[in-house]
Amino acid sequence: MTYTPATQDQLLAIRVNAGIEELAQSERFAAAEPDMVEAIVEGVGQFAAGEFAPLNRVGDLEGAKLENGVVRLPDGYADAYAHYVEQGWNAIASPAEFGGQGLPFTLACNVLENLGTANMAFNLLPMLSVGAIEALEHHGSEELQQKYLPDLVSGKWSGTMNLTEPQAGSDVGALRTTAKPITEGEHTGKFLIKGQKIYITWGEHELAENIIHLVLARLPDAPEGSRGISLFTVPKYHVKPDGSLGAHNDLRCVSLEHKLGINASPTCVMSYGDNDECIGELVGTENRGLAAMFTMMNNARINVGNQGVQIGERATQQALDYAKERVQSARAGSPDKAAVSIIEHPDVRRMLLRMKALTEGARAVLYYTAGQVDRGVLGDEAAKARGEVLTPLIKAWGTDIGIEVASLGIQVHGGMGLVEETGAAQHWRDSRIAPIYEGTNGIQAADLVTRKLGLDNGEALIGLTKEIARDCADYPALFALAGDCAAVAKWMREEASLDDKLAGSVPFCTMLSVAVAGWQLVHQLRAVEAGDAPALAATKPATVRFFLERIVPEASGLKAAATAGGAALYEIETAALLG
Repeated sequence: MTYTPATQDQLLAIRVNAGIEELAQSERFAAAEPDMVEAIVEGVGQFAAGEFAPLNRVGDLEGAKLENGVVRLPDGYADAYAHYVEQGWNAIASPAEFGGQGLPFTLACNVLENLGTANMAFNLLPMLSVGAIEALEHHGSEELQQKYLPDLVSGKWSGTMNLTEPQAGSDVGALRTTAKPITEGEHTGKFLIKGQKIYITWGEHELAENIIHLVLARLPDAPEGSRGISLFTVPKYHVKPDGSLGAHNDLRCVSLEHKLGINASPTCVMSYGDNDECIGELVGTENRGLAAMFTMMNNARINVGNQGVQIGERATQQALDYAKERVQSARAGSPDKAAVSIIEHPDVRRMLLRMKALTEGARAVLYYTAGQVDRGVLGDEAAKARGEVLTPLIKAWGTDIGIEVASLGIQVHGGMGLVEETGAAQHWRDSRIAPIYEGTNGIQAADLVTRKLGLDNGEALIGLTKEIARDCADYPALFALAGDCAAVAKWMREEASLDDKLAGSVPFCTMLSVAVAGWQLVHQLRAVEAGDAPALAATKPATVRFFLERIVPEASGLKAAATAGGAALYEIETAALLG
């Protein structure tokens, strides 16, 4: 199936939800003028459709393979990545002093949306590099920045994030990888890294000339738990003073995970220091590695939420294409008994509209979140706090939406959806990882009802629900949902125990996400009705109405689950539950 970039809907979301024109009024983002924005969105869409999309199916079928310690990708991947670097797509939002274009994060999100819709597994390579750049930009010394950022920004080198170990999943504080200070010789002042990391996305490959691993490790005599973790840069190849590459560092890919999906993305088990010669350099200060890593993770969580939009768009396009071509049965109640395309049947039309409405709702939340992040960069503290509240929403709800839409896509295909040759199943298999990595969706919901619920003494979250209610008084279901969200938040702050909050965290996260999505879709609807985006005038009103009349009331129905408390979860003793 061919992939067509959702350019018009993306441009609408960038203008209306991110507020790109307002951002361009600042000195920092002055280059983000309408012509530039349109050129980027159209250009990367064409690039993604022409270079990344054709590799999606072969990447799923052949996958990444480990051969004699080297990860090989199917034919075409190396050329496509080289063209991605040559055209400068990796540098959109990176700092200008290191070769980037310094444009808003919003536009970097659009680059990733298009690339990931075309090929989600391949897109993980640039996505991780963007995070590495951000961590070094905020926490790296000037020496480290000069050493690594120019080639990371260009995409000539790629970056990774190394947190997880076999015994330490979400509990990062339990990691055992060590960093021993080097006190003599040519590497004096650096560290010997030793340990094993698992689930390292694009941890080994040949597409980039070097791979800069960001590795969490523990110094000797460091405090126990997360307070004693430091962050290190560990390059695949040593970098000489003149910037050229030296010998291979003492690190290797031990194996690749055999996964449900994203088969073209090598998920590596990495071993550091097998010969006690793995050299790393400290990023930031000792024992403050998690703070540096979380800089990388916060925007990575937004980018993972973006993957829900990506897979939703791709699955929706494929389902629409199939429903148009598949002819079966007469339309119910029609005097004409001739078989029609299944797109004419009410339940198929319901599924297709739900797929479209959910995907567009998630896209609206994505770009609204990105716009708040950009305003935070400009010094707007209220927007920064708003962005922090929105991050778990787009990550958790966005990725849940990706799964639901991909699953509906299979259903639209009927029995053919379960047949791998149609490609519909790949979208669901690829989508299933997104709610797990970069902090599971349960962790995102827990963050929402603990740290984010109390941010700015509660105003960051409560203020959001009040703003939605004020702005959407003419939309009864959405107005009611905003009130329900405010009521749940008040109960959690004033009455609920910690167990009660955590037990209701996931339904509350969904409620608030749907409220934000509905609100931002209303903004889009108003813009379309005012004459903006005439290309969407035939579809956007119906899509928004479907969301407001069907999806928003469903979310209000979650209030009971959000406030049910935690006691019922423990009525059955653990031994009895286990049988």
